[in-house]
Amino acid sequence: MPGVLQLRERGVRGVILSYVDTAGINRIKTVPLSRLEHAVQWGVGISPVFDVFLADDSTTSTDRLGGPDGDLRLRPDLDRLVVLAGQPGWAWAPADRFTQEGEPWIADQRGFTRRMVSRAAAEGLSFRTAIEVEWAVGRDEDDFVAACRGPAYGMTRLVELSDYARDVLIALEEQGVQVEQLHPEYAAGQFEVSIAATDPLGAADDNVLVRQTIRAVSHRHGLRASFAPVVLAGRVGNGGHVHLSAWRDGANLFTGFPSSAGGFAAAGILAHLPALLAVGAPTPASYLRLVPSRWAGAFACWGVETRETALRFVPGTAGLAGAANLEVKCFDLTANPYLLLGALVAAALDGLAGRRPLPEPVAGDPTNLPDAPRLPTTLDAAVDAFAADETLREALGTTLFDAVVAVRRAEAARFRDADPEEVAAALRWVY
Repeated sequence: MPGVLQLRERGVRGVILSYVDTAGINRIKTVPLSRLEHAVQWGVGISPVFDVFLADDSTTSTDRLGGPDGDLRLRPDLDRLVVLAGQPGWAWAPADRFTQEGEPWIADQRGFTRRMVSRAAAEGLSFRTAIEVEWAVGRDEDDFVAACRGPAYGMTRLVELSDYARDVLIALEEQGVQVEQLHPEYAAGQFEVSIAATDPLGAADDNVLVRQTIRAVSHRHGLRASFAPVVLAGRVGNGGHVHLSAWRDGANLFTGFPSSAGGFAAAGILAHLPALLAVGAPTPASYLRLVPSRWAGAFACWGVETRETALRFVPGTAGLAGAANLEVKCFDLTANPYLLLGALVAAALDGLAGRRPLPEPVAGDPTNLPDAPRLPTTLDAAVDAFAADETLREALGTTLFDAVVAVRRAEAARFRDADPEEVAAALRWVY
């Protein structure tokens, strides 16, 4: 990372210490540049109550979390510090939480991802992951009014928002984010950016940084960005599809899929997928998006290049080494990316350890098949599956696992009597 003097020469005056809570909200503290070294050594105070914050800033509780007592230290990871192109004068760093005695906080979500990466490494494995980012660009109004016109995937949208899209690309490039593609998407005002795959911790960091950058560039253009699963009820929403591959000794385990070891990893993810929805589709709005025949991945099955199944195997272009990967389509960007990628690694490792068999693939729209298994259709059902999943409980640890259950049940209760339009409106600009 650049030194303090170099950062000052680049115009940095403040540093954002960023972490993502259980509800998927990016919470922050900031320090002036002159206090960065102190923050690295001693941390910045932060209450553990944020582990049970809801998306509306109310709180719930577990037997350990939720009261007014205690304090943690938020420490920036300087290896990931980035000077922000979209917010001049600021640098950003993801942060880890520690106890006041200097021990890693047992419920730290970023620490959970790191533990799962280490667990895989102990088995001689590494994972490469990426999260697609879809967002809707709207006018600066409370209601959603698309900032551009034109058909899905059409050039008209890029023409109308050409300067905006260019500035998104410039900002990401200047921040060292490797963009693979950016294009208009299906829904009104919707765009997507795909980021190069990297290790799960780096991919989660990238996901937070990319969304923050898009939001900042949108604001500078007088626009608003929504990453919510549904921006308008009854319409196609924003996904957060995950691409994942597993590697051993430099070889991609998804080469030769499904007869390769990658088939076991995919089977583990598929087996835990109902429970994983409580991590990767964590709001009532998620289930307004997760409906059949919208390429949202509403069915617990897999297919080769099948965009309607929850798991899509992507063989990759012939001759492109190492390109094979698994796309998990049923998740969205209300998820905490650290929880999500860590949980996916845990599920894949479980499949590999147990050599789980993968069922036969599905072709076409599973809606037309008589016995295609649906994923949970409500947050309540997903939380029930999660609460019963002992593999994920062991991986997350009881404190973090219980926080996830408590926050999800509280979010479900908060919207129990809300209609789809009310759910969409309540979360449209929160995410």
